[in-house]
Amino acid sequence: MSRIAKNPIPVPSGVNVSLSQEAISVKGPKGELSLRTHPAVRVEQNGDVLSIAVVGQESQADAMAGTTRALVNNMVHGVSQGFERKLTIIGVGYRAQVQGKKLNLTLGFSHPVAHTIPEGITVETPTQTEIVVKGVDKQKVGQVAAEIRAYRPPEPYKGKGIRYSDEHVVRKQAKKK
Repeated sequence: MSRIAKNPIPVPSGVNVSLSQEAISVKGPKGELSLRTHPAVRVEQNGDVLSIAVVGQESQADAMAGTTRALVNNMVHGVSQGFERKLTIIGVGYRAQVQGKKLNLTLGFSHPVAHTIPEGITVETPTQTEIVVKGVDKQKVGQVAAEIRAYRPPEPYKGKGIRYSDEHVVRKQAKKK
């Protein structure tokens, strides 16, 4: 079995886990998530700890056990604390503003960009050059942040564009005469 799958998942107080044959659902103060499990993997609950077990001898069983453990751990963390991804906008005249369920971006194009915020995700703009994407589902938070970043990824010469707050952009030297 994979090393990741051997680690137990602690369930904090206030989080309810319900198990069935082919699905697991986790409910907490921030929301509710569910996941269909692979037939070669079994999730067991002992008190306030979840453990992953491999069923059968399939070649994929070990890999799916580690994947299932990571997904269930992200679900437990998401419904108890939530996930967030911070983006920074760098460039003269570049700014962001949330209006209802739309994120309006001014990124130097001839037109403003309006990004629709999906259900279950909240987007905040503490300043005009900062975007904070929050949600319960780690995959969905990361996907929305990647879609926003894709409108104007950072360019290597001046560093202008939308980048993750912890991202380091390698700068290139301008062409010499």
